[in-house]
Amino acid sequence: MGSEPVLRLFGTLAGLIAAATRASVVLAAAAMLLAIAYQVLMRYVFGATPSWSEELALLLFSWTVLGSFALGVHEGWHVRLTLLPDALPARLRRWMERLTDAMTACLGVFLAWAGLRFMEVTEGSVSAAIEYPIEILNVMAPIAGALIALFGAERALRPGGAAPAEEIAA
Repeated sequence: MGSEPVLRLFGTLAGLIAAATRASVVLAAAAMLLAIAYQVLMRYVFGATPSWSEELALLLFSWTVLGSFALGVHEGWHVRLTLLPDALPARLRRWMERLTDAMTACLGVFLAWAGLRFMEVTEGSVSAAIEYPIEILNVMAPIAGALIALFGAERALRPGGAAPAEEIAA
């Protein structure tokens, strides 16, 4: 079995994980907005601010941001300077983009590792209002790092080198 079918399978798996990540980010964002709306309603209409709503919104916001970072790697949503790559021949430009994707994967590995180390430091703590284990909040960094590593590696190894966002734009 050649490497191309394995890489296509890897791409399919990454796509499925990206779809699950996208769904979780959308759900987290919707729940966050509901928590904030409830907090505003209770504060300004009933004069009784719930102690848990802000903390829940922060927890959901954290996943919305970190999960979206990972999706940005998968989909190619990023800001970059293209002055140098645009000046290169197409073949060299593709290799430079693959190198950039590989470096992004390495940064994802670092984020996962650093996040796990941070979890060790904060182990046993609980949140102030809801009193959930703080590991629930802190595990988001290693998960996002692992996703960034996966998506960066998939982009770097993708047959043809085209990213989903680049395919749509073409």
